[in-house]
Amino acid sequence: MRHQRIASFAIGVLLAITAPLAAQTPAPAPQLTKYQIDIVHSELTFRIRHLLGRVNGTFGEWTGVVAIDESTPANSSVSVDIKSASIDTRVTDRDNHLRTPDFFDAKNHPLITFRSTNVTVQGKTIRLVGDLSIRGRTRPVVLVGTYEGKFKDPWGKMRTAFVASATIDRQDFGVSFNGPFEKIGQIGDEVWIEIAIEAVQIP
Repeated sequence: MRHQRIASFAIGVLLAITAPLAAQTPAPAPQLTKYQIDIVHSELTFRIRHLLGRVNGTFGEWTGVVAIDESTPANSSVSVDIKSASIDTRVTDRDNHLRTPDFFDAKNHPLITFRSTNVTVQGKTIRLVGDLSIRGRTRPVVLVGTYEGKFKDPWGKMRTAFVASATIDRQDFGVSFNGPFEKIGQIGDEVWIEIAIEAVQIP
């Protein structure tokens, strides 16, 4: 019995020593492959109600990086920077107004940014949760869409692609200018956003 108690005590001491060491074992580092967004072959568009119709627009200057961990998609990320002054709705006077403090205040807030905080992929369905910053205000948004996978282009470079969309309320970001028109706002608050990304692997 005495030997059994000694053996049990020794095992207990061994476990007490090794358990913290096991807990401190670092998790495997994410195996990230980074891709630069190819804006020539990508789209960033938005749509908003105007009176009873709608207006579509885009931004001409933007950039971003997609980092993919194929074995653990949750480690993946998407980062996008958009120059607010590059807004383009195909009407010069309207675009100039959108750059003013009534809307994007491009002089004081030159960048619109998105930083993903969570990425999930189930089959071809992709869900991006992230922080969108406009006019110095940051709010969480969720984009849902389709992951198109990866492929090698004719020049031997690996590319990846996905499309996703989200709906935001512009009031959440301080873009609140409006004009009354027979009891309805001239401009809607709901903004529909879609991105169609093609990105090329960074060497």
